Amino acid sequence: MSDNHDTVAVEEETEVHFDPIVKLEAVQVKTHEEEEDSIFQMRAKLFRFDKEANEWKERGTGEVKFLQHKESKKIRLLMRRDRTLKICANHYITSEMTLTPNIGSDRSWVWNVTADSSDECTGPQTLAIRFANADFAATFKKEFETAQKNNADLTVNAEEKETKDAEEKEETKEAEEKKEEKKEEEKKEESA
Repeated sequence: MSDNHDTVAVEEETEVHFDPIVKLEAVQVKTHEEEEDSIFQMRAKLFRFDKEANEWKERGTGEVKFLQHKESKKIRLLMRRDRTLKICANHYITSEMTLTPNIGSDRSWVWNVTADSSDECTGPQTLAIRFANADFAATFKKEFETAQKNNADLTVNAEEKETKDAEEKEETKEAEEKKEEKKEEEKKEESA
């Protein structure tokens, strides 16, 4: 009886330890969201309209976010699928986009994108997004329109700045030309 007890104790003491054959270094993962602040985030389901099949196809379910760049202040829409974290929507929100209610649903919106650079293909697409209830859909629309206004203001300000810079450059160039002309006139007077 005691022999049996000794073998059990020996078996409990044996520990198996395996060392890895290949040592892997820690890899820093970048989502390219590090330079942006999330100003809106909500769970939704995204669809795209397939013109060839003439039907809506599901792109994925996950968190839709409005991300504002810390330096440029431009806002983009980003949506990743839940489990795989693959991007299913990624585009800037422009003033040309119009949210229209999806037929027969008070909790979904449809809009056209000129350039969606998600994981599948880049190019113009018609997207639809559906939320859990009408309140969430209304909140999304409000935030979408706020982002549109913000990006439109940034574009107008950038255009005004470019115009102002061009005018200043032109004025500087004209002033330099006048100085050159004045110097040439003085040289002519001295030589005469």
